[in-house]
Amino acid sequence: MATASEARAWARTALRGIGDSLYTPFSGVDGDDIDWDAYRALVAYCVGDLHHAMLWVTSGVAEFWSLTIPERKRLLEVAIEEGRARNPDLVVQSCTAALSAKDCLELTLHAQQAGADIVYIQTPMMELHGGEGVLRFFQYISERTDIALGMFNSPSSGYVLSAAESARICEEIPAVCATKEGAFLPANSRRLHELAPELVIWECDLTVYRAGWLRAGIVGPAQLGTTGYLFETPQRRILAEYWDLVWNDKLVEAMDYARESGMDELHDEIGPWFTAYPGRPGYFTHWGETFKYAASVLGLPVGDYPHSRPPQGKLPDAAKAQIQAAYRRSGLIAI
Repeated sequence: MATASEARAWARTALRGIGDSLYTPFSGVDGDDIDWDAYRALVAYCVGDLHHAMLWVTSGVAEFWSLTIPERKRLLEVAIEEGRARNPDLVVQSCTAALSAKDCLELTLHAQQAGADIVYIQTPMMELHGGEGVLRFFQYISERTDIALGMFNSPSSGYVLSAAESARICEEIPAVCATKEGAFLPANSRRLHELAPELVIWECDLTVYRAGWLRAGIVGPAQLGTTGYLFETPQRRILAEYWDLVWNDKLVEAMDYARESGMDELHDEIGPWFTAYPGRPGYFTHWGETFKYAASVLGLPVGDYPHSRPPQGKLPDAAKAQIQAAYRRSGLIAI
């Protein structure tokens, strides 16, 4: 675990590789329970079989808004137990977003005590007074904890921090050392790097890596919180091979490989279902059932209640058919 004072030096070397954002396998009536065996199997698969270097826990893919605080705490504890049993150097990133700063604090203190390496706080989702409100939220947490902090600048929060607002948080809170820029606004990330070069940035618009931003130092060598386990298998590690090419600055070879391996096509075909709900055009979502359905197609356990908890809708049959067909074309499952 990195303490607040160690955060920025730690982040520069520790945040690298593929980080898997874990789904929550539900079970029982209306998904009121969690299938802990399935969750342990998912962690073991990501860390032990795929050898991914990081985990991203209890965030959007996990449907954090539908989880109780005790459930979120236990999900983190199990991820640490199972993950570090397979890789003692595993970087565990805990996401502690909550409507109230007091709930966020409770989760952040728990993450610190449980052994997480860093905590990410998503931009608050209700009654947010812009950048000032986010700064006050981070100050409340940082003054009461001693762990590395990161920002998660997601459009699903309803407010996207500007580069200047994020840079101010970084300037005033030394524990803040990284950010997941999830709004797909590369120009904002470039400006943020200019204003706060000490910040490790992950830009979710992955075209910037093909444009040489890693070489230029604008973004860091980490995919902080992805669903990388849905884009490769232990038998065909196409995602890992692609990122190895990028990290070694073989950008033309990486782009050719992404096309020839079918990785780009797979992402284009299933990716939109992850973040868009047809009944609410323009809204950026993390559709929990979509991630779990894709996982089930690959043979991963998702619990006996495969849907999201409310307030999300159910995945339509057309989406399931498209996801299945995409995986068959990719060669990740048998035709």
